[in-house]
This record gives sequence, C-alpha cells and structure tokens, in this order.
Amino acid sequence: MKLGDLFKIAVDNKASDLHLIVGMSPTLRIDGKLGPIKGQGSITQKIAEELIYPILTDKQKEIYLKEKELDLSYEIKSGHRFRVNLHWEKDHLGLVARVISSNIPTMEDILMPEIAYKLLEMKQGLILVTGPTGCGKSTTLAAMVNFINANRSAHIMTLEDPIEFLFKPNKSIIKQRQLHTDMITFQSALIHVLRQDPNVIMVGEMRNLETIAATITLAETGHLVLATLHTHNAAQTIDRIIDIFPSHQQQQIRLQVSMTLNAVISQQLIPKAKGGRIATREVMLNIPAISNLVRENKIAQIKTVIQTSAEEGMITMDQNLINMFNEGTINKETAQSHMTNPELIN
Repeated sequence: MKLGDLFKIAVDNKASDLHLIVGMSPTLRIDGKLGPIKGQGSITQKIAEELIYPILTDKQKEIYLKEKELDLSYEIKSGHRFRVNLHWEKDHLGLVARVISSNIPTMEDILMPEIAYKLLEMKQGLILVTGPTGCGKSTTLAAMVNFINANRSAHIMTLEDPIEFLFKPNKSIIKQRQLHTDMITFQSALIHVLRQDPNVIMVGEMRNLETIAATITLAETGHLVLATLHTHNAAQTIDRIIDIFPSHQQQQIRLQVSMTLNAVISQQLIPKAKGGRIATREVMLNIPAISNLVRENKIAQIKTVIQTSAEEGMITMDQNLINMFNEGTINKETAQSHMTNPELIN
C-alpha cells in the first residue's frame, strides 16, 4: 500500500486527519474522534519509511532527517490536498496529515457572522482568526480570501507553511508563497512584501516576535492583513501579542495594536447534536471602548465590552454557545463543556 491509498481512505471516510505511528495501525480522526482504519495492521519502521520517503524530494528528505521536522503539502490524483507534518517519535518516523477540502469554502458554507463581510471591505488593518489547533482557522482564512477574490479588485498575497487551498484569480490577482520553496522565513517575506504592491496579505500564522512585529507594521501601512494565532479568546489574543515583546517595547505595541487591529474572531469546532461539527465563534471589534482598554492595558475588561456590544456585531463565546443550544444545534453537555461560565445554562 502507498501513502496515497491511505490518503484516499481518509477522504472517503470524511476524516479531518490521518495519523501514522510506528507500532499502531493507521488512525483517522472523524468528527473529532480518533479510531484505527479497519483491516490495517500495525506500522513498522520499515513500512513507515516505504510510505513516507517516496513523497519527499531529495531536499525535503535531507531537511527532515536533519531537523527532525518537516511541513509540506501533498496532492493525490483525485485532486484532494493534504497538509502533512512529518516528525520523529521514540526514534521512529511519524506523520500527521490534515485533509484539505478540494472546494474552497464560502463564507456562507462556514456560517461566518454578518459582521465579517463588512470587515473584509476594509482597506487596511489587522483581522485575526484565533483558536486551538484543528479548529478550522485555515478554512476560515480561505473563505475570507475567497470572498475578497470574488468581490474586490485587489492584489492578494498569501504567506503559508505549507500552501493549503489553491486559489484561482477572479476579480483579484492572487500570489501564494510557501515557506522554504518561495521564501526563507515569514519575517523576511513580510519585510519585502511592501515592494510587491499588495492590497491584502494573508499570514498563515504569526509564530514569533519578528513575524508579529512585521505583521503589525504592514497593517499600519495601508494594507488589510489576515492572520492566525493559537489563542482561545480575544483578551488572550491581545495579551499574547503584547507579552511576546520585551517590557520596554510593550507600551508602544499596545498603542500600535489599539490603532491597527480591526477585529479578533476566535473559534472552536464542536460536535453538532445530530452529528458532524460546527464552528462557534467569539467576535471582538476594535471599537473606541476596546481600543482604549488595549492602550490602557485593561485587557481583563474586554469581555464585558463584548457582552454589552451585541448591536455592534460582537458576541462572546458563551453567548454564541447559548444561542446554538437554544436553537437545538448543539446539546446541553456540549455547550457547557466549552463555556467559561457553564452555569449560564440551567
């Protein structure tokens, strides 16, 4: 069996991820739950090598063996794409592959809130999509880029590791750059992107101080920037950005963020009552009250402003979960297990 065969099984079973672990059967994650592929025996180191090494170029194999980590994208004959992470585990090869939909989702497909459409009409500023690993951040970014592509005449540039969804130019022109093959680092690409006449820049992930600093600067200089962070809510997102900088720079960064940030959309993927999964989202908009709290380092008060600003288009995660429960989309246990204050549901 080839790796492509296992990828096809993952697609056919509507899995989100495929895991290869030496000593275990190939494993799929379906609707958030892990389970072995039926009829597949345990993977040995030899089998892992036979599955993984054929999909790598000589250069990729060299990087993998040297650095013990490698991210890449891979496409099978059916046109389905995968974001592949290779690593080592107990001196054995390991693989996790995320299944990428062959169709780029629309904003309607993923039930984006109405305010998100207005955010994407903005010409500059920073929009952050945040949440834990596997919560659909990349899918949300893809839907946002897709919307801009269909509705605006813009030059969109994406910086990714690796490239996931493949976009075709519509009203916009799109350039997609991949780490290691099209750029050396995110921060170097962000520094040079200013000379490439972009209108919209998508940063796959703000990973470190240099990338965050460069992203904020781009948002200040007349560009709309879309990016992701691994944070759970709006307040934690602001804290993460500020805290990554040295203490003597933090006041300046608070001022920059208070002026450049347009919105934070934090999301989780949770089980639906009748099967499948759905995204629940917290939305924070950088209205003057929020901007003042960021500038004055009163981050703990952000949640209160979100709670009292529904008319602006904001909503807390708890409020969204309560709405979904009341609509019958999710059950009580699911809602309460993802809430900060589960006692709000009796």
